Amino acid sequence: MPHIVAESMAEALTLAEDGYRVVAGCTDFFPSLRPGQMPAGILDIGTIPGMTGIARTDDGWRIGAATTWTQIAAYPFPSAFDGLRQAARQVGSVQIQNRGTVAGNICNASPAADGVPPLLSLDARVEIASKAGTRQVALADFITGVRRIALAPGELVTAVVMPAPSEGARGSFVKLGSRTHLVISIAMVAAVIDTEGDRIAAARIAVGSCSPVAQRLPALEHRLAGMACTRIDAAAFGHAGDYAPLSPISDVRGSDEYRRDVVPELCRRAVLRACGGE
Repeated sequence: MPHIVAESMAEALTLAEDGYRVVAGCTDFFPSLRPGQMPAGILDIGTIPGMTGIARTDDGWRIGAATTWTQIAAYPFPSAFDGLRQAARQVGSVQIQNRGTVAGNICNASPAADGVPPLLSLDARVEIASKAGTRQVALADFITGVRRIALAPGELVTAVVMPAPSEGARGSFVKLGSRTHLVISIAMVAAVIDTEGDRIAAARIAVGSCSPVAQRLPALEHRLAGMACTRIDAAAFGHAGDYAPLSPISDVRGSDEYRRDVVPELCRRAVLRACGGE
């Protein structure tokens, strides 16, 4: 089984067309293999120029596909990215954070991927390269189901890009698990809140581990718009219809009923933290 470390994007795209399995940090790759299963070839894209690093662009931010969670956690983003940085510190162990990459987290397409809800709350788009050129697709459309992504043969994810947040927007991330670290979440919520004075101007809220793909909650976002930050209480999160996009299952970590019960409170905490109240 050849293991090739690509030196350029052109080389990587050629090998991707040949069916090589693309890796960077490998934190999910080997655990996902069945006994005796090995791909025909492995293509490591982690050292290609431009595949790592964080940059401010003319219209937002760009995070290279092979950028690690340790790098994201340490980067001095504006406060709207606080939820993403908080999630970065909860992706597995420190060793996993040192190796695991942002593109690996989304391409793995796990319902419990810690990075997806905060990226959704930042309106993230996925930058994809092929020999035909470069395209972008909204993260909400890129992950199509459990372990399924909208990536065609011969394409590579090269970055995650986000529009510039409004000045003063703040983000947060709340994760519920059986313990505080080294755990797959029962449920998690990320929020980005824009404020005008003491009122919520706009809210972006995403929930993970409660549906095959992490989901935004547009009805709840609409309900919170215009609400005073000082009047955020449980009643604002008690409308069952606001959580219609969710479809939790029962598994070893929790029942579907339990997930439905805890999500409103996790949303309240995430919004309150993003408003600076907790």
